[in-house]
This record gives sequence, C-alpha cells and structure tokens, in this order.
Amino acid sequence: MPPRRHHEISRLEAFSDAVFGFALALLAVSAEPPESYAQLVDRMSGGLSFACCFTLLVWIWYEHNVFFRRYGLQDAGTIVLNSALLFVVLLYVYPLKFMFDSLFAQWLPRANAPQRMQLWEFANAAAIYSTGFIVIFVLFALLHKRALARREELELSEVEVFDARAAIGHHVISAVVGVVSLAIALVAPLGLAPIAPTAFFLMGPAHFAYGARTGRKRRLLVDQLATDVSAEVPA
Repeated sequence: MPPRRHHEISRLEAFSDAVFGFALALLAVSAEPPESYAQLVDRMSGGLSFACCFTLLVWIWYEHNVFFRRYGLQDAGTIVLNSALLFVVLLYVYPLKFMFDSLFAQWLPRANAPQRMQLWEFANAAAIYSTGFIVIFVLFALLHKRALARREELELSEVEVFDARAAIGHHVISAVVGVVSLAIALVAPLGLAPIAPTAFFLMGPAHFAYGARTGRKRRLLVDQLATDVSAEVPA
C-alpha cells in the first residue's frame, strides 16, 4: 500500500496556490497600463525588476509545492505554519518590488522609479526585506521539522528522513544568509548599507557546498541500504 501522504491536491494546497497566484497578480498590476510610447518604454525598462520578483516568488512556491507533495500534512500545526508563510508572502510583495525597483534604478533610470533613498532609508528597506526573507525560510524549516517529527505516521523511509533533514539544512542556510544581510543593514556603518542586498549572492556557493556534501552522504546511505538488502537475501 502506498504511503498515506500520496494524495490528490487538497483544499489547503489549492488555497495556497491561489494566494501565490494573487501575490503574482499584485506584482503585475502594481503599475498602471501605459498611455504613451514613452510610458511603454518606461514600463518595459522595469521588466528586470519584475523578473527578479517573479523568480523569487516562483522559487518560494516551488519549495512550498515540494513540501506538500512529499508529505501532504493537513494537521493544525501545519495549517498554522502554512498560514503564517502565506501571510508573509503577501505582506512582502510590495516591499519586495520596491527593493528591486530601487536597486535597478541605480543603473536603469526610469521616470516612475522610486525616489533615490538616503543611506539610512536604504538600510531600513534592506532590513525589512531581509527580515521577510528570514521569516519565510525559518517557516519552511519548521514545516520540514514537523514532517520529520511525524516520520512514523508518514511512513518515511531512511532516505526520506535524510532528505527531510537535508531540506531543513538548506532552509536554515537561506535564513542565515538573510541574517548576514540584516546584520549589515542594521549594524554596519551606513556607508556599507548598499552591500546588504549583495549578501544574498552568498546563497549560490553556500547551497552548492551544502548540496555537494549532503549529496555524497545520501549516495553513501543509498549504497549502504542496498548492501544491507542484498545481505538479507538468502543465497
């Protein structure tokens, strides 16, 4: 019999997908339709900022989808954590777009771009963005921790238990990178405030190193389990 977590899309997942769709819609409708060629060009010049926001939201949705496809939890604790996650996603849609618009306005001036911020304003805006990023990935880590705590009920295999622990590690790394950005925004001298958003480039090497390490361990675990099974088979 397949594990009970294999299921059709639940109302909780459907509701979550609707919220993510609404968040993307908020990004799309945040600017009024152009009424002239100049406005059209101005709107299109903001495409890079929109692409970054879109990519980040799709990434969060993907992590959310992976969790519910793997575990399918519908208990009260999961609903609370999921609701908190969706709340933060919706709350930070506009701060997210404002942050990317402000960043790209440094190199791609636009008529409707946010006004150039003073350093203290930039530091506070970076702190707001970093805080939302931290909260989102802490919630993802807590969701996977909840699944790990219910591994017997979910009938998780040893490999799936390993994957759950690895997922917690990945989300903790994302949150830690957010903490680094937050620390730069709040503690570093104001002159270093523009560096705060660039701290997120640490995500690439940090996740690559952690993924390579956990990948090796996972392969060793799979090989060990295969060897154990082979040893149990009578000659």
